Amino acid sequence: MSLRAATSLVALHGVSFATPDGRLLLDGIDLAFGPERTGLVGRNGVGKSTLLKIITGEALPSAGSVERAGRIGLLRQTVQPSPGETAATALGIGADLERLDRLERGLGTDEDFAEADWSLEARLGEALAAVDLAGLDPGRAIDSLSGGQRTRLGLAALLLAEPDLILLDEPTNNLDAEGRAAVARILAGWTKGAIVVSHDRTLLRDMDRIVELSTLGARIYGGNYDLYAERKSAERASAARDLESARNEAKATERRIQASVERQQKRDGRGAKNRARNDQPKILLDAKHDRSERTAGAIGQRAEHQRQEAAEQLSSAEAEVERIETLALRLPSTKLPASRIVLAFDKVAFAYPDRPAILRDFSLTLTGPERVALVGANGAGKSTLLKLAAGELQPTVGMVQRPVPSAMLTQSVDFLDPALSIVENFRRLHPVASLNHAHAVLARFLYRNQAALKPVHALSGGEILRAGLACVLGGATPPGLLILDEPTNHLDLDSIAAIEAALREFDGALLVASHDADFLDAIGIERRIPFPLAGAATPFPA
Repeated sequence: MSLRAATSLVALHGVSFATPDGRLLLDGIDLAFGPERTGLVGRNGVGKSTLLKIITGEALPSAGSVERAGRIGLLRQTVQPSPGETAATALGIGADLERLDRLERGLGTDEDFAEADWSLEARLGEALAAVDLAGLDPGRAIDSLSGGQRTRLGLAALLLAEPDLILLDEPTNNLDAEGRAAVARILAGWTKGAIVVSHDRTLLRDMDRIVELSTLGARIYGGNYDLYAERKSAERASAARDLESARNEAKATERRIQASVERQQKRDGRGAKNRARNDQPKILLDAKHDRSERTAGAIGQRAEHQRQEAAEQLSSAEAEVERIETLALRLPSTKLPASRIVLAFDKVAFAYPDRPAILRDFSLTLTGPERVALVGANGAGKSTLLKLAAGELQPTVGMVQRPVPSAMLTQSVDFLDPALSIVENFRRLHPVASLNHAHAVLARFLYRNQAALKPVHALSGGEILRAGLACVLGGATPPGLLILDEPTNHLDLDSIAAIEAALREFDGALLVASHDADFLDAIGIERRIPFPLAGAATPFPA
């Protein structure tokens, strides 16, 4: 599709936005969105969700203006239910369904007949089927649905409302493969406008264009994620080369200026000696002195001009380099022997009280630096198996052996105390660590100096996950087995890449539950265990 769609559904003109503490989050953004699918990417905290709020009118820009032509629908990152809220009210059709019910029971008024939407039930069925919630009772309480089901319900609400532009904020977070496929199907068939904030590389590959927010502003990349990644890599490499060249030229300029000054000083020295000998006519010596002063002045002017040119070139090169901090993950070596058993399930069964068994006669052995992934539907028991592996749950029947130290990162990062600072949490989890060691570890995860003193409750979702990673991976005794439950949720693309690189080099064993196929491929998963397991029930059926 064309870079500028024929019809702009939303246009931003010089939009800026400052946070309450005065930090400029968005600066002079000019963007237009038409009937095309746009992937909106960028680092956590760069302003993607804020930009969506400005587009909907929920937030007002500090400067600039927004033009809107059509109705806008928004799917938020999280859907928190209100007390007593049902699927029908979440879909925005509670009153409409009640009106149809009154009419079917012969209790409808003339107003009911005039306002009845007789196509609603058919459209509702189609919308629920499109998001794999076919047959869902509209009266079902929202708090009985999983997070993934609530996200799908939000998508169904958008399909029913039929807005001209849909905004999806991390729509595949916490979704299993089926849920992600449902989002992809909806976007593939969407003929209107869509803006998708996501770090899901599979989803971004189906976009018509990518818009990146960064410290450099907003940049448009025609094409999907793979083309964006290729061009972004080339841009960064080119900007780095230009910056290095500008720095070298600035140094060379100073060397040339210094050499010129030194030559002039030598000439001045010779002239002073000649004047001291007084063996030449005074008029000739005075002429040489004047000429020397004029030359020195000209050298000074040239030097200032050269410095200014070099400074401008350096400033221009620096302006093209994104001001970013990157995770520097260097996991310590575990020196794990290839033949060492790190985890063993021996005919394990497990059931929550008053529920069917999730595991039946299950056996699994991880040996040496093996990499195993648990894949499958939400609610099928993957997190339960990880908790059994970590010792947080005990099997109903059978035995779980853990011969080597292990560490686990959960989805909710609930091992962090919200009331404590990041550094206090680290030292609570690693009591032998000195304060200096704790700060050194946290600095590698971008929690430097005062940032490490932030209380956990004041952190964003992505920041909490990063703090959890620091606490899990930064201990003095490296875990021979890392247990990770959806570790990439809420992380931006660059942070995911950093974690992938670190885990590729990790010489211990990995047991991972993830819906991110790109992530599993990148960290070298050798074996996949599909869920639900044969003969087992799901712990939280829909």
